[in-house]
Amino acid sequence: MTTYSAQAATAVPVAALEMTDKITNLAYLVAALLFILALAGLAKQETASRGNRFGMAGMAIALVATVLKAVVASIDAGEDSSGPVVTLILIAVAMLIGAAIGIPRAKKVEMTGMPELIALLHSFVGLAAVLIGLNSFIHPDANAEAIASFHLGEVYLGVFIGSVTLTGSIVAYLKLSAKMSGKPLVLPGRHLLNAAVILVCLVGMGVFIWAGHANLTLAWIAMAVNLVLSLFLGFHLVAAIGGGDMPVVVSMLNSYSGWAAAAAGFMLFNPLLIIVGALVGSSGAYLSYVMCQAMNRSFISVILGGFGGDSAADGDERDYGEHTEITAADTAELLKNAKTVMITPGYGMAVAQAQYPVAALVAKLREHGVKVAFGIHPVAGRLPGHMNVLLAEAKVPYDLVLELDEVNDDFGEVDVVLVIGANDTVNPIAEEPGSPIAGMPVLKVWEAGEVIVFKRSMGSGYAGVQNPLFFNENTDMLLGDAKTSVEEINAAL
Repeated sequence: MTTYSAQAATAVPVAALEMTDKITNLAYLVAALLFILALAGLAKQETASRGNRFGMAGMAIALVATVLKAVVASIDAGEDSSGPVVTLILIAVAMLIGAAIGIPRAKKVEMTGMPELIALLHSFVGLAAVLIGLNSFIHPDANAEAIASFHLGEVYLGVFIGSVTLTGSIVAYLKLSAKMSGKPLVLPGRHLLNAAVILVCLVGMGVFIWAGHANLTLAWIAMAVNLVLSLFLGFHLVAAIGGGDMPVVVSMLNSYSGWAAAAAGFMLFNPLLIIVGALVGSSGAYLSYVMCQAMNRSFISVILGGFGGDSAADGDERDYGEHTEITAADTAELLKNAKTVMITPGYGMAVAQAQYPVAALVAKLREHGVKVAFGIHPVAGRLPGHMNVLLAEAKVPYDLVLELDEVNDDFGEVDVVLVIGANDTVNPIAEEPGSPIAGMPVLKVWEAGEVIVFKRSMGSGYAGVQNPLFFNENTDMLLGDAKTSVEEINAAL
């Protein structure tokens, strides 16, 4: 009589396993190509919607392939026929929990809340990398045992990157949502402190790899030190960055989350996760670099300190004189007689949800033969491209939306500039050496014939710096809610 084990009876034939691997790898390849096309599409407003669809399709293919691979693996390794069922149930439960939390949150979030939501989502990626790293050390698989030392290094780095991403993203969320001060946290000797933390973590990685599973006590001590110090490092790096640099921080954390995902891919031996993580990490790093170039700032200086809200800004007690105010009706009359109008939006437009009446205003002015354009600063808002997304949402034609370097030499030829909810990005104090935002390129709106500034109050901007523009002879303040003000202008027109 022939006997056989339950495991042998439920094992998947070798040919079926090989076929599953081939299908999965092919699906991963297609998904990776779709993700690359998604990034290419997102580079331009005109193709951004198509880029999003490519990304969604790639993620759907990747998800189905991964679930298929997990189910087949559970069949092959299971002791009974319930293995794949349990696997599917666990995956479904996890997805349902995530959907139950994510879908209502996504439906409720306004565009003004998108930056902090993105920061919070980055923290989840960091947390996932930490948990995957710890689990990979506790339960190494056969692949990990074959490259033990290398895998231990992956685990340690994965936990380090994930921890920095986790706490850094939480601090960014707290700052962006105004639950924490936007001013930089300046600890004594903070640069030396960061360097010391990184040095200790590097030494700890050597100890962790050397100890491995042969000396679990020492390995866990090294891992615990790494976890605590990297969590502190993530908190300190972002807490030391001022409010004016938060758009760079968001893109930087996007990069961190990508590298955390790539680290998780190495730990899980998942090639697609490595590819996606590398794409996100490198694109986020490049975007941060581009934004720093646009702000004329060193990326390293932003990471190590940033600007905004320091003593130089708080100590500015110069008397800029008195500001003058204007009504919505007078603004409408001014716009009627103008030939060229430039609109420079900022975060205040997002807060007031004024993009729709602004789009209506643009349509009315163009009907009257007025030439209208938008001047967008690279860091207007709280994340890269924030204003572009808002204007696209309101159906403003793409060809009217221009970048800083496309409009900055033309303000002298503009009759009227409408500064809607912007402050730091139109602040001439940036041209003064020694000011908190010195060297940061700004929109030179003061060179126009007339400047109308839409603001709730005369308070300083997010970087905590007073704006002399508000007191210029050719500047009038239209104080109040930006949406209401623009709607009153539309009614007068």
